[in-house]
Amino acid sequence: MFLRILILAVYLWIPGCLWATSNLALKLRVLNEVLLFVREKYVEEVDPSKLMDGAIEGMLERLDPHSEYQSPEERARMTERLRGDYEGIGIAFEIRNGILTVISPIEGGPSYKLGIKAGDQIVKIDGKSAIGIKEREVFERLRGPKGTKVRVSIRRAGVDSLLEFTIVRDKIPIRSVPYAYILRPGVGYVRITRFGSRTGEELEAALDSLEAEGMEKLILDLRSNPGGLLTAAIDVAEKFLPSGSIVTYTKGRDPEVEEEYVAEAEPDEVHPYYPIVVLINHASASASEIVSGALQDWDRALIAGQRSFGKGLVQHQFALSDGGALLLTVARYYTPSGRLIQRPYEEESRQEYFRQGLREEEVPDTTGRVFFTKRLHRKVYGGGGIWPDLVTKPDYMDTLEAKLYRDRIFLDFAENYVGEHGEFRGSFEEFLTGYEISDVVLEEFRSLCEAKGVPISDEVLETHKAFLCTHIKAALAGRIWGDSARYRVALEGDVEVREVMKHFGEAEALLREAGYISN
Repeated sequence: MFLRILILAVYLWIPGCLWATSNLALKLRVLNEVLLFVREKYVEEVDPSKLMDGAIEGMLERLDPHSEYQSPEERARMTERLRGDYEGIGIAFEIRNGILTVISPIEGGPSYKLGIKAGDQIVKIDGKSAIGIKEREVFERLRGPKGTKVRVSIRRAGVDSLLEFTIVRDKIPIRSVPYAYILRPGVGYVRITRFGSRTGEELEAALDSLEAEGMEKLILDLRSNPGGLLTAAIDVAEKFLPSGSIVTYTKGRDPEVEEEYVAEAEPDEVHPYYPIVVLINHASASASEIVSGALQDWDRALIAGQRSFGKGLVQHQFALSDGGALLLTVARYYTPSGRLIQRPYEEESRQEYFRQGLREEEVPDTTGRVFFTKRLHRKVYGGGGIWPDLVTKPDYMDTLEAKLYRDRIFLDFAENYVGEHGEFRGSFEEFLTGYEISDVVLEEFRSLCEAKGVPISDEVLETHKAFLCTHIKAALAGRIWGDSARYRVALEGDVEVREVMKHFGEAEALLREAGYISN
């Protein structure tokens, strides 16, 4: 009976005008029949709500890879990520072999202030065992209103007894711009990991700080940034573009969703026209592509890396009666020169679409897909995604690198090494510039890899020695000084960052030709 009522409700929600199509009415009748047969005759009893979820998902799969139904829980998590904060103890974590393990405390958060470290294992929460805890339980037991307390018992390598902490929960920022440094005299680096409600103000603070330290050139890193809010993308782009510059525009079936988005910052709000290199890769998507496409089309920055993912679908969120939401594509994004950002998807399954997005060719097919930048009329290429001006390649170790990170071997090694040998006695700056991974330390790491079933051959060790040493050193820095230190050390071994620093001359020449700066 429940299912009959549910299907009747579906019928009643269909707008009256659709009934004019007899084929649609027939299909709805068939859907009703199939659901009833499954409910009454299938070999096992089936939850009707799961059947309906499957019907919804199947319908949306026929549209495009990004239209989707979000459950109430998924909708809440999405809102939290875009809002930019939550209340809790402030850790990034992973459950490893049933044990809640701290990947890193969030700098400035309550756990960080108490001295909780990367690699710490939380084995009790409020006196009750946390062994075997599930991810959902972690959120339930560790998150809570600001000002409330939670007690945790921590196992730390090199310490015989459990460490007891009483943590006062607080508001934890989810940062969009977690890393900003001066890498070399005059060379700034900013990493944007997502586009949320606070991205613009976070970037503003980072740029102001770096400019005060003498930044004259900028690497803007958008690699593996999946996107986020369009408003945040506009905020970022207009920090570098003159007022009145088109950042992106949309086209759709409904004229009401067609819109042009223009940089509106006042002249004194636009940052100086210093050379910029923007780093992208196959996992840079959506808002990342809007920003990089706009800066490329206005000849404002040199784009480096690999072709971006190609997600340029405008989605509106429609609230549903169960507390969930429908993310429905209503239009497509274009760059100022007219390039469609969205990559073709009609011939691919969703799984193939997302897989291929990360494995695209590096030479654009220019047949019929040539566009021209707004100031210099340079050739840029369409066909989905943003094609870089300068192709760079990261230092991959193929499957071995994946195994080292999957099994958290760098993290385990750093935890064990610091537990046995103690922390570095000097400052982080001395560690960054003066500490080197010795062959003895490298062999210790290699022994751990062997013990964990990830052996490293002599040939691989010789080929990727620099990579291994960089990431061992980064893991040690993270264990001692936190995540920002870990990332800063890793940048020293980032081959793409090192490569693009050689091309600031080209980025500056672009600015001069385009008339942003005088000769």
